[in-house]
Amino acid sequence: MTPLLEFDDVTVEAIGVVAVLRLNDPKTLNAISPRMMVGIEKALAHIETPHNDFRALVLSGTGRGFCSGANLTTTGPDDITGGHDLGAVLRQIYYPALRRLRNLTIPSVVAVNGPATGFGFSIALMGDLVIAARSAFFQLTFSRIGLVPDGAAPWLLPRIIGTARAKELILLAERLTAEKALEWGLINQVHDDDKLLGAAIALATDLTTRPAATLKLIRQAFWNSLDNSYEEQLELEAQLQTAAGKAGDYIEAVRAFREKREPKFR
Repeated sequence: MTPLLEFDDVTVEAIGVVAVLRLNDPKTLNAISPRMMVGIEKALAHIETPHNDFRALVLSGTGRGFCSGANLTTTGPDDITGGHDLGAVLRQIYYPALRRLRNLTIPSVVAVNGPATGFGFSIALMGDLVIAARSAFFQLTFSRIGLVPDGAAPWLLPRIIGTARAKELILLAERLTAEKALEWGLINQVHDDDKLLGAAIALATDLTTRPAATLKLIRQAFWNSLDNSYEEQLELEAQLQTAAGKAGDYIEAVRAFREKREPKFR
């Protein structure tokens, strides 16, 4: 039995070389708090430590929800109504974890096992592959509560599903079902609830059979393409291809093809 490591409102379990990170505050449907964001950062630091040898990440939620957005029940110093500069809180506590997810050195699969609302929606969008349970839904409720969408949702959504649909989600603040999210191209797959995690682990395990250095470079190509001009992207791809060539995995792939065997990547 693999031990379950606990961080601040987050757990990490090893399934072979796949790290399964779960948001872990089920009584609030894993609502985001500053404590949880710190926990995510700590967990990702553990997962990316080289000697732990993780090759892929699955991100999901404990219990019936993926993430219900900001924790509105928290009182004390983290109370959202406590007169904080909310933008400063985003800069100092929330956004470092998002940047860490963007800059992961391993591929990620997000398994949305229930509601993904508010900031939780933004976290879901950080996956390289995003799959959802049939009961899952996505929602940005900011326009109903006097706040602006954050977590880069207004930046990512037009690039993924187009401007018209992004505006609809943000302004009307209505639920988007998993099936509709798949139809719109927001996510990659929909699975029965009881099969979701197994499907996510299978996808992540499949990714671990690919050259690790190559996957890291592919992630850079995708993320940077969102801002690059055509010419900038061509130059970036040339630079990344140089790096891929120096890693040498393609030589093994070509040899394996010629010898009619499975490649053995370093």
